[in-house]
Amino acid sequence: MPLKAELHCHIEGAAAPELVISQAQKYGKDTSPYIQNGSFVWHDFTSFLAAYDFSADLFRSEEDYARLADHYLTSLARDGAIYSEVFTSPDHATRAGLSPKAYTDALGEGMLRAKAKTGIEGRMIVTGVRHVGVESIERAARFAARCGHPLVTGFGVAGDERMGEMEDYVRAFEIAREAGLGITIHAGELTGWETVQSALDHIKPSRIGHGVRAIENPDLVRRIADEGIVLECCPGSNIALKVFDSFADHPFPALQAAGCKVTLNSDDPPYFWTSLKREYDIAAEHFSMNEKALAAVTKTAIEAAFVDRKTKTALLARLNGAAR
Repeated sequence: MPLKAELHCHIEGAAAPELVISQAQKYGKDTSPYIQNGSFVWHDFTSFLAAYDFSADLFRSEEDYARLADHYLTSLARDGAIYSEVFTSPDHATRAGLSPKAYTDALGEGMLRAKAKTGIEGRMIVTGVRHVGVESIERAARFAARCGHPLVTGFGVAGDERMGEMEDYVRAFEIAREAGLGITIHAGELTGWETVQSALDHIKPSRIGHGVRAIENPDLVRRIADEGIVLECCPGSNIALKVFDSFADHPFPALQAAGCKVTLNSDDPPYFWTSLKREYDIAAEHFSMNEKALAAVTKTAIEAAFVDRKTKTALLARLNGAAR
């Protein structure tokens, strides 16, 4: 089994159905509209967000969030992952009645618990949410820049790509960049190649969340390859959300063949009936990638990780040791 690393996963969206059900019992909520037969139920992006928000709202206390991070990272490690970056959302913390600091500290505590058990390294990328608005995104950036948590190493923007314009977020990303945080932004998922180009023009990230619709513009694909932008690809999510009709239509192999740096990620795994392990299995089955090719994808992810040089060197040593 190849060692794995993940750069693109929303921590609230990583809550497994059984964990959500136990949280619902704790808070006296009915999960039946959103979970049936142990699986999340939704039919389009809007209903997916409704199920996501329902589940996220069942994580309210610091211990809830510590449990969530511990549960997810431990499950990743069981599947051979040595590194995990998760997107965190100060907006969810505020809605839950916690300060962003208490929420972040709790998630960090859960990551440390998972590391103590399994050795997995975890980091957090604080995200603003497009459909909440520019002010909240700038607030998230200021929090990320000032919080001082050793596991907060990146800043990003997620949410509904159909809302807002990239130039609206320039100030937020300047705040994060000045603080030395890694920069990533969701683009080119629900919307076409134009959002990827706009992100590169205005935000200048080192990584793009998804970015797969860039395939619609060959000049843009060349630019991504030339600039060494890393794409956080989530094939299982893309098929579940009908961004592409089938894995045969997915541009992962074409982007890789064009020289783009691609990684494999699970996005919101239980909602899309996937896991990081399944994403690697998809790549093996549908993209004809052997163990060596999959190990190279993991190496790309670790090299692109928002982590200090010493940790990165140690992770690469683990990967190289496993490859021998």
